[in-house]
Amino acid sequence: MKNRETRDEGMRDGSRFVVLEGGDGVGKSTQIALLSGWLGAVGLPHLTTREPGGTPVGEAIREIVLGRSDLDIGPETELFLILAARAAFVRDVVRPALAEGKTVVADRFSLSTLAYQGYGRELDLDHVREADDLARGGLRPDLCLVLDLPAEESRERQRRGVDEADRIEREGRDFRERVRRGYLELADTEPDVELVNARGTPEEVHERIRDRLLARFPGVFRGGGATDAQQVG
Repeated sequence: MKNRETRDEGMRDGSRFVVLEGGDGVGKSTQIALLSGWLGAVGLPHLTTREPGGTPVGEAIREIVLGRSDLDIGPETELFLILAARAAFVRDVVRPALAEGKTVVADRFSLSTLAYQGYGRELDLDHVREADDLARGGLRPDLCLVLDLPAEESRERQRRGVDEADRIEREGRDFRERVRRGYLELADTEPDVELVNARGTPEEVHERIRDRLLARFPGVFRGGGATDAQQVG
C-alpha cells in the first residue's frame, strides 16, 4: 500500500517537484520539452533539468558514467558516482529553484537508481535506498510519472534515434527487462509514483501527462502571468 509523503519544508506553496521516469527510449526528453512548452503557455515559472547532471559536478560524473565505455565501472562504483551527482543536484539546483517558487521538472531522479542499480545491476535494494536517502537529503518529488513501454518497443525507438547509445543504453535485453520490472513494481509500492502509457504519438503521451498533473495538482497548473522558464543540464 502506498502512503503519500509530506512536502519538503523548503518548498514554497506554488512550487512542485515533478520527475519523468522510465527506461531508455520511452521518450522522456521529448515529453519534458512538450511539458516545458505547456508550463510556459500557462505562465508557470519552471526549470527543466536532468540526472545525472544539472551541475558542473553532475555533468562531469555523467560523462564518466554514461560516456566512458573504456572504463570498467562496477555496479557499486556506478551507484556512488550517480549519488554523488545527486547530492550536488539537490543542493545546487532543485532546492534553490523550489525555494524561489518554481516548478522543477527533472529527467530522472531516485526511482531511476532503484530501477537501474537496484533491479538492473541487482544490488541490494535496501542498501540502495539508504544510500540514496543520504544523497537527496530526504527530498522527495511531489510526483513521479513513469513512462512505460515494453523493453523491445523502447529498444526499437532507441534504434531509430539519431544519438549514439550511451554506456548503459548498450546493455542487453535481460538488463532492460529487469529495469522495466523494477519500474512496474516500484509504481505499485512507492508513494507519489504513477505509470503513464508511453505508446502513441508524442502529443497523445503529452496529453496523458498533462491530465495527471491537472488531476494531482488542481489549481496549480493554470493560466498566470509572465513565464520564467529555465533549462539546466
